[in-house]
Parts: sequence; C-alpha cells; structure tokens
Amino acid sequence: MHELGVVFHIANQVQEVAKENGVDKIHQVTLSIGEVSTIIDEYLIDCWNWNSKKTEMLNDCKLEIEKIEAITFCEDCEKEYKTIEHGKTCPYCGGGNTYLVTGNEVKIKEILVSDPDN
Repeated sequence: MHELGVVFHIANQVQEVAKENGVDKIHQVTLSIGEVSTIIDEYLIDCWNWNSKKTEMLNDCKLEIEKIEAITFCEDCEKEYKTIEHGKTCPYCGGGNTYLVTGNEVKIKEILVSDPDN
C-alpha cells in the first residue's frame, strides 16, 4: 500500500508550508490526483485520518480529493484523447505512438487554515 507513503510525504509538505507561514493548525488539505495515478482514494483517506491524529497541527484535518482527467497525446496524428476510454491506442488513427499528458500526478491544491486574526 503506497498510499501510506504518499500520506507521510503530503503531511510533511503541508506542515512545512504551515510552519513557514506561522500557521499552527491546518483544517483541510485538498489534493488533485490523476485518475491513472494508481492511488486508491479510500485507502488514502483512511491513512490520512490515521496519520493526522498523530500531530496537533493536523488533528481533525480533513482530506479532500479532486480528480485530474487522464489525457494521452498521439504523436502520429498529433491529437489528444481520454486515456481511460481508449488506453494506449489512439482512437483517431489507431496508432500506438502515444504518451500520457496528464492524469498520473498528485498535487497539493489547497491548504485551509484558520485566520490568525480571528
């Protein structure tokens, strides 16, 4: 289960950013995850919930996940298409000279914190 490793990495990253900005408490983290990243959302959330209880900064922090659509580019006909629907074979020309453009990434999109003045 690589989701636990992803959680540790994301937790470390958001805590570093929070400390750099004088933030004591993170309420929510939103991740953008590619639909072919092999990350299972439910496992990631379970690991997040378990790990977030271990630090005061992340305690009760909610993890939100947004999907990034997988798009593949065909070098033969120079068109893009939806990867999930068609795989590695281009639906336009039938070529296999393709590569993934988006859909495998994991990005921290947003970190929600309390306003320190309130």
